[in-house]
Amino acid sequence: MTSTTRIPVSVEFFPPKTPEGVEKLRSVRQQLYALKPEFCSVTFGAGGSTQEGTFNTVRDILAEGMNAASHFSCVGATKATVREQLATLKTMGVKRLVALRGDLPSGYGAGGEFQYASDLVAFIRAETGDDFYLEVAAYPEVHPQAKSPESDLLAFAAKVKAGANSAITQYFYNSDAYFRFVEDVDALGVQIPVVPGIMPIASSTQLMRFSDACGAEIPRWIRLRLQGFGDDSASIKAFGLDVVTDLCEQLRAGGAPALHFYSMNQSAATLEICSRLGL
Repeated sequence: MTSTTRIPVSVEFFPPKTPEGVEKLRSVRQQLYALKPEFCSVTFGAGGSTQEGTFNTVRDILAEGMNAASHFSCVGATKATVREQLATLKTMGVKRLVALRGDLPSGYGAGGEFQYASDLVAFIRAETGDDFYLEVAAYPEVHPQAKSPESDLLAFAAKVKAGANSAITQYFYNSDAYFRFVEDVDALGVQIPVVPGIMPIASSTQLMRFSDACGAEIPRWIRLRLQGFGDDSASIKAFGLDVVTDLCEQLRAGGAPALHFYSMNQSAATLEICSRLGL
């Protein structure tokens, strides 16, 4: 495969909390639209805490003429609330959802009528047929709460059997983990595209904090190099661009179906990586 192979990209945003954040994200989106993303997704806070912000951001993206995918989590939700939200999204013209179990807000019991993401996927399919294209999450390095790697793979297969169309992975920096995961789900007879989630490296403290929270592995050599740069943010960014571009090259050469960028509501790193990839 030559390095000019066109591979679809998509971009994720989170709902801004302030009017300034809304304006800033508007200009970041305009810059990232130069990549002609297949869709832009918008995250959903723990227990649906950002629902209004999520839906507003999705509305803005649709109004800008782009495909928007809303994250949709079911923690603490009832069938009635989910039914109502699906109707709202359908009216807005949303055609794509990222169906997740979602994080529990702190100090919150499980509650709700859905235990797993697969329950949510099955419910959306039963309620709305094929109205929505459904993405689900995949964990090449194993979900932090999984009892074992095997049970994690079976949970993934359950989401696919329930009606998922494709999956987006948690971010990772070791392409072997991704290719291994794809082989393992293939062996289970699970046939949906698994799109790698890409996290550009802009700040080492932020990256360490996120990775500890979500169970993403930062390879020791990357961790040590980042620590070695101390507060030298220019070196951290330059190193991060090299590492992540190289990762994307490996994924593309190995046949990944697309790349999904976790933008963190910034455009510079994603644009630079895509520029180096000829996208």
